[in-house]
Amino acid sequence: MTFDLLRDQTFDQYIKTVIHWRCQAVNMANYVLGIDIGTTSVKVVLLDISSRTVTHSFSTPTKADIVSEEMHANEQLTGQIITTMNECIASLPKDKLKNVSRIGVSGQMHGVVFWKAQTGCDWISGDNCQFFRTRDSSQLITWQDGRCHRDFLSALPKPESHLNVATGFGCATIFWYMRHRPGFLSNFTVAGTIHDYVVSMLCGLERCAMTVQNAASWGYFNTATNQWNIDILTDAGFPVHLLPECVPSGCIAGQTCCEWHGVPANTPVGAALGDLQCSVYSSMTDRTDAVLNISTSAQLIYAMPLDFTPPNYADPTSTISYFPYFDGSYLAVAASLNGGNVMASLVGMLSGWISDLGLELSDSSLYETLIRCALGVDNSDLRVSPTILGERHDPLSLGRVSNIHPSNLSLGHMTRAVCRGILDNITVMMHPLFLLEAGVQRIMGSGSALSRNAVLRQEAERAFPLPVVYGQDVDSAVGVALVFHDRL
Repeated sequence: MTFDLLRDQTFDQYIKTVIHWRCQAVNMANYVLGIDIGTTSVKVVLLDISSRTVTHSFSTPTKADIVSEEMHANEQLTGQIITTMNECIASLPKDKLKNVSRIGVSGQMHGVVFWKAQTGCDWISGDNCQFFRTRDSSQLITWQDGRCHRDFLSALPKPESHLNVATGFGCATIFWYMRHRPGFLSNFTVAGTIHDYVVSMLCGLERCAMTVQNAASWGYFNTATNQWNIDILTDAGFPVHLLPECVPSGCIAGQTCCEWHGVPANTPVGAALGDLQCSVYSSMTDRTDAVLNISTSAQLIYAMPLDFTPPNYADPTSTISYFPYFDGSYLAVAASLNGGNVMASLVGMLSGWISDLGLELSDSSLYETLIRCALGVDNSDLRVSPTILGERHDPLSLGRVSNIHPSNLSLGHMTRAVCRGILDNITVMMHPLFLLEAGVQRIMGSGSALSRNAVLRQEAERAFPLPVVYGQDVDSAVGVALVFHDRL
């Protein structure tokens, strides 16, 4: 309806028309669809643009881990991840998906997927919607991949970057394939993270558009110039044609090439972002906040001053790294490889023992039992060093259990000690005094493991001389939706 039609109405008619328009606006509310492809699960959210709140969310485990022929490899079924993502999207209300105005995708950093341009997926029609499934793509080699041992990494050329290169990083993995299975790489024309792959398929991109956040997580990327170390990599025989095109974090990569689960064709899709940065974005409401994120792994993070410039080269012994955030700013990050996965390993060990005894108990029931037992133990002198996966600054570190005596061998003592050990480890990597000196005034807790585990929360509150606050809707799926809401 135009202004000319309104001008001819009486005042009462005008008010009724405005109310009608507003009701229509409520019924036709636009949403941002946020997707996070994590290490163990996929989560999707719908964020209402008018209220900046989450109205719908859904999450489910991917169960995509596979056993690789390579020693210390960690791979996941790309097809299973995409199937899980499709299931999550299909669980959201279709009438709301039709009103999605923008899509944001985040995911597990460092890892790499290979695919062929133009044939990386098949679009399928079914049940009144369209979706895609994988084709001509590799498995996901995850950030937990351990095939690039210390000797292998030490033989690689030194990067021109303030960030170290570690096993599980995309460029290190490509170097490994180049030297051990070069024929494998010849099957593909494009490489990216798992969330880069999703964005590329949604938009029908022939070349991967990778944000600075993800590029830095691969290694051999200079965040000062926003360029790959092309000369260094070329001299080493690296297949530089596989490297994605770097784009700013927070930009639009393209538009959906067709309708997807009811989301209209030509819907803008943001270039994929790092899950760590998106988790921080959902949690850090003030620059004096620090973020403690414990999901599969664990991170302790605070914002550097806006004029901060990272060093030219990496310190391989440092426990703190500087991750690119948004608009040229950086986060100080203590990124531990050991977080919720340590609790998962404890559950897996006990589950194996129970099975060996001829008994049966589901992992979820066992997890709940461990938490309940630990809540009955206020403190324990049992000591657990939980670094069973090593750390990037100390890959050879192992887990340890000490100070054992007959009275602290219960499940409650063990679980309490493991949870405290996870916090002790992260605070050794970034001492709480660092936070105080940086002007941090409170800790914002986030992550699936922290939200699920009351004992971890208790130990977090003991570990810091600052208040620990747990917000609602503070995770990567919400964060990536907020990023692209705020940049509308």
